[in-house]
Amino acid sequence: MEPPAGLEPVVQESTPSLIARTLRRAISDGSLGPGEQLGEAALAQSLGVSRGPLREAMQRLTQEGLLISHRNRGLFVADLTPEAVEDMYLLRTTVETAALDRVLDLGLGDPTADALDAAVDAMADLADEPMSESMVAADLDFHHTLVEAARSPRLSRVHETVLVETSMCLHAMRGTYTDARSRLAEHRAIADAVREADPDPARTLLVEHMRDGLSRVLGGPGATGA
Repeated sequence: MEPPAGLEPVVQESTPSLIARTLRRAISDGSLGPGEQLGEAALAQSLGVSRGPLREAMQRLTQEGLLISHRNRGLFVADLTPEAVEDMYLLRTTVETAALDRVLDLGLGDPTADALDAAVDAMADLADEPMSESMVAADLDFHHTLVEAARSPRLSRVHETVLVETSMCLHAMRGTYTDARSRLAEHRAIADAVREADPDPARTLLVEHMRDGLSRVLGGPGATGA
């Protein structure tokens, strides 16, 4: 008997993969903060796992740069140093502008703008709670949507590697927001520029948005978003 069309085999994640995903989420949402030490015994007990797969998961996160090993001291969540934040925003800007260029080159401005507008609408629904965890997630979804629209597996893969650090930055800056107007306006302007399919204004808005986000994370003046 032939299996129903459209069904794909279920891929089972290994225990280290599941642990790594759990730790990424905890780092992303601030449950494990920058500079926090990870005690192996306590963490294994908290997660209900043995130390073997936990060590493998932590090694993966070390390779990704999310954990830092200090000799004779142990493993720590990476700090958001100014240099690390600047480097992360450099990578984000490079990836997202490349995705934007590809979207417009492929003539995908309208459907991409529709998806970006939907992401901004989700942010607008949270306008009364600009510092919330939900707003951070909605903000991340906007940028994820832009990169996914480029239909480039490699751009998506690289962007995925900085999403956790991006979330850390958004959590670091969310206390600087008194309202959501500027944040919404910047994202909406980018979506509008994508719809217009004019690469120069769209690129300029995206790059300025990234600069503003970097400035806000580093505590600079005049920043409006991430």
